[in-house]
Amino acid sequence: MFQLHPQLEADTVLVGRFPLSLLLLSRDANYPWCILVPQREGVKEIYQLDAADQRQLLQESCTLAECMAGLFAADKMNIATIGNMVAQLHMHHIARFKSDAAWPGPVWGAMAPVAYSEDMLAHRVARIAASLEPQGLVPDQPL
Repeated sequence: MFQLHPQLEADTVLVGRFPLSLLLLSRDANYPWCILVPQREGVKEIYQLDAADQRQLLQESCTLAECMAGLFAADKMNIATIGNMVAQLHMHHIARFKSDAAWPGPVWGAMAPVAYSEDMLAHRVARIAASLEPQGLVPDQPL
């Protein structure tokens, strides 16, 4: 049975669910940063998904990236499945800006995480969910 890795659960807020993946928002307010987690037990790499799930993940990733690029007027979308710290397959989607503190380098370790205010976190989750609901996202439901 699928369970979200405890580290991902601690570091994120649930935005909603696509047909395959949970959509999470990082609690780090330095960047608009979402994470897709395919709801498949024991999967560490994209190639471990069956072909239909691989296509679905790519579709969800492209939908999310396009939404974030538009919502946040990103200069570039960084999309990665690193997994060195958390082996569970998860795909980072980070809106990047030429003006951000880490540009043009990677965000990891560039700045200490900054927490959202409760109002800003709720606003960001609602805005992302509302933008993706027409594309098949089911907004925030408890895990």
